[in-house]
Amino acid sequence: MTRKILIRPQKTPLRGTITVPGDKSISHRAIMLASIAEGTSIIRDWLPAGDTIATLEGFQAMGVPIAVDKKSHQAWDLTIEGQGLRGLKSPGKPINCKNAGTFIRLVAGIMAGQTFTSILDGSDQLRKRPMARITDPLSDMGVNIESTDGKAPLTVSPSTIQSIHYEMTVASAQVKSAVLLAGLFAKGETTIIEAGPSRDHTERMLSAMGVDIQWGDGTVQMAPPISLKPLDLTVPSDPSSAAFPIVAATIVPHSEITLNGVGMNETRTGILSMLESMGAQISVANKREAGREWVADVTVKFDELHTTAVSGGTVVRGIDELPIWSVAATQAAGDSTVSDAQELRVKEVDRISILAGELRKLGVQISEKPDGFTVSGPSRLYSAEVDSHDDHRLGMSLAVAGLVTHGMTLIHDANCVEDSFPGFVESMQALGAEMEWVE
Repeated sequence: MTRKILIRPQKTPLRGTITVPGDKSISHRAIMLASIAEGTSIIRDWLPAGDTIATLEGFQAMGVPIAVDKKSHQAWDLTIEGQGLRGLKSPGKPINCKNAGTFIRLVAGIMAGQTFTSILDGSDQLRKRPMARITDPLSDMGVNIESTDGKAPLTVSPSTIQSIHYEMTVASAQVKSAVLLAGLFAKGETTIIEAGPSRDHTERMLSAMGVDIQWGDGTVQMAPPISLKPLDLTVPSDPSSAAFPIVAATIVPHSEITLNGVGMNETRTGILSMLESMGAQISVANKREAGREWVADVTVKFDELHTTAVSGGTVVRGIDELPIWSVAATQAAGDSTVSDAQELRVKEVDRISILAGELRKLGVQISEKPDGFTVSGPSRLYSAEVDSHDDHRLGMSLAVAGLVTHGMTLIHDANCVEDSFPGFVESMQALGAEMEWVE
């Protein structure tokens, strides 16, 4: 049954301390790499969301034993018996990647090194997303991969993979990771020249598993390993999920909240930089290392916001957070602009067009550009019925906006928020937010 989220105007400050669920990017990668390691991997606080469960089920279908301890609806502990680099088994049917773009793009590199032909498919939404960005470099490596008019389904056949010196044309962790994962099976060293900074979770995880990999200054170099060591990993809280309560606290007057153990990978903290440039009061404490990733406790206090311009490397570090950042921009005096964000148009939906359309229903003044948008504020937001368009980040962004509307907000097609943030509504309620699920 498709549920809705009802949000009432917030009459009291948001207060309290919560822990948001584990990092989605790391959770995807932990399943994939642990499955092709030698030995038993332990993954704690793994994110049990719609997208990541697709990855778990996909590798179970390929013969990987994965024991699950469901500690809570927001965190599972996994024990994964790795099958070795080339030890996966044919599932005998297409691998269902559901809505998970990260899964289909990254696993294509792994499937190229297996002994069987695989078909990678997913939802109608996933079938609309561009795949040439990975099929082109993989083909250059000798991977036998076929797409359907540049999109899914993808067919990957056993391949003799060659080394590559690949100069990326777009800053993308998914493209970089697909090439690196294929490079695990290559004859020779893989070298990638990045077009700009992007998430380095794959590099960090491979290094922890004993792979000879170096990265920095825009270059990644990796020698193919004989095998991968198993992982012992605690997944940090997802900074992309943390962005929603963080922005809520910046726009609901007199709020003060703390989020425990948030991932502080510098390739993922763009949202903090964007908000701090607008005058948001954000403090970071107890910074520590966990599984070669930095985590910290983040405290946010309400303050008046001013406008800013977001572009370049900051966009790459916060591409997934731009929808929720736009909600903060609605409460800043003046014009806040985003440029260099054309990647938003090929996410789950065209996030620029759909975001603008839904925010306008709430009374937001927002204008589109080919590579971004401009929000004029401060906006007085009004009661409306809006739609997530089956985009989890859009749905949660609209929910946060509803906290400062004059009247109730109803979000249709809201089940998708569980794709990345199981327990989103309940977590916001724990901070005092006036929102609830309705049928």
